[in-house]
Amino acid sequence: MLIPSNHSVFMKKVLLLLTLALFSSSWLSSSQLSAAPIPTLKKQAKFLFQQKPQRLPKKSQKQIILGVQNDISPVKQNAHSARATPYAYKSIRKKISSKSAIIIDAETSGILFSILPDKQRQPASTIKILTGMIAIKSLKNTELISVSKKASQMPRSKVYLDTRKKYKANDLINAVLLASANDASVAIAEKIAGSEKEFAEMMTLRAKIWGAKNTICKTATGLTKHGQKSTARDLALIFRHAMLDKEFVKRMNRSKIRTSYGKTLRNHNRALKSVKGAIAGKTGYTDVARQTYVGQFSRAGESIIVAIMGSETMWQDIKQLVDYGFQRKHNLQAAIN
Repeated sequence: MLIPSNHSVFMKKVLLLLTLALFSSSWLSSSQLSAAPIPTLKKQAKFLFQQKPQRLPKKSQKQIILGVQNDISPVKQNAHSARATPYAYKSIRKKISSKSAIIIDAETSGILFSILPDKQRQPASTIKILTGMIAIKSLKNTELISVSKKASQMPRSKVYLDTRKKYKANDLINAVLLASANDASVAIAEKIAGSEKEFAEMMTLRAKIWGAKNTICKTATGLTKHGQKSTARDLALIFRHAMLDKEFVKRMNRSKIRTSYGKTLRNHNRALKSVKGAIAGKTGYTDVARQTYVGQFSRAGESIIVAIMGSETMWQDIKQLVDYGFQRKHNLQAAIN
């Protein structure tokens, strides 16, 4: 059967309508999907942003107090001890005239206070600690020592040794350590090493063995000489090692002693009578070095060593530093405990 031509036209129209219908259906679906609301966190974020931070109850809030700059000691809640340290340091710094100073724990050598501790200066008679210690280890107490013209002509302090006589080593060692005798120092140096120069090299070596690396000795007396130098830290280390020797301590702890030839030697360390807890110490003075000192002090079972150089008010400085040193040590121990 033949299909009229107009029928084919009709079928084409039907197919066109069906295509349009399908396209419209697909378009509506995609439009509806694209028009659907997309979930956001806008409201939630706004809500969280507006929330106020929670605060701890007042009773549970604790104030943290930071320590002193460059101080690695544990931080504690003790506000008094933590705050007192920097102010006390400034206060003690203003009260002393020493150009260099140090306080160390006699047991651990830990530093409790310092002002230019490694600045090299002329040590004056504090260096006689080395002279005395080498003599103690090198000579017998009864050994006789001659006195050269050079030794007898040393300037004060001196015990006026006679070149025509010989003296027991015990007497001259005490003259060096207590009376700070320059003539006795040179006599001992020449007896042990043959010359003061050679003996000074022995002193420098002994200082380095004890950790005093910035100390160079040129004399047995500490009298000013070019190239001779030490530091407050070195003096403290030298004295700490010397104090381990019982014979040294026994000699240095005496206020006065009488020699075998009848002369009374008086200890130049006035701190033995004026500063609480003084055990031993050595003084020094020259025009260049000014006043120098190193000594050990003990209170309530604790010990510290104080060394000063370039002071104009030595005994006042020592008293201030000793009091500060023990207070500082007490505060540190309280913080740790």
